[in-house]
Amino acid sequence: MPGLKLYSVSDSPPTLAVRMLLAALDLPHELVDVDFAAGEHLTESYAQINPQKEVPCIDDNGFLLSESVAILQYLADRYGKNEDLYPRDPQKRAVVNHRLVFNLSTYYQYISEYVMAPIFYAYERTALGLKKTNIGLSVFNTILERNATKFAAGDEMTIADLALVAATMCLEAINFDVSPYPRVARWYADFKGDFPSLWRVAERGMKEIRQFDRDPPDLSGLNHPIHPTSKKRTNH
Repeated sequence: MPGLKLYSVSDSPPTLAVRMLLAALDLPHELVDVDFAAGEHLTESYAQINPQKEVPCIDDNGFLLSESVAILQYLADRYGKNEDLYPRDPQKRAVVNHRLVFNLSTYYQYISEYVMAPIFYAYERTALGLKKTNIGLSVFNTILERNATKFAAGDEMTIADLALVAATMCLEAINFDVSPYPRVARWYADFKGDFPSLWRVAERGMKEIRQFDRDPPDLSGLNHPIHPTSKKRTNH
């Protein structure tokens, strides 16, 4: 029977943000695992589904959509039972959109470069990468302080929090200390405490990333067209 499919990698932060939303919406779906280690995402057959050859991607009864932010917005609009997750008020929605774009352009971008790239590809953790990660945390901390709200875009949890939590859990996976950013630390703890079922979705991915950080996968034969790969590393 046709339905919603999510093309997924179990430890992909953008995918986990979408999976948390599906859980929040209690939306039935089929989870289709894409084997990144085997290069399944680079095949022409997968490119027919998503020409970007990335995850996540959804197939909603023939409607194909990639990019996690677009997917979060679409699912909240189409299947949300109310406006809490993605408000329709123009100003409230603009704030949610800002947080989503901030995560994509800065916060997760910096965290991904520092945490994820050295685990899965031939990149190193550098002083510059650490500096950029701290800049992202500092900006987010300031946003939370100035707005004096419990969550990223207001006093109610929205789809922006899902994306930002999925980014932040990467830091937890490598035991990165966020306590110098008290508002970020409190926001992260509040999300876990208030939404334990959603956090369990992200936590499983976080634990996988933690294990891969200790024992990186060997992707030397992947021949990725953009990211350099090398033999399995013991130090990074």
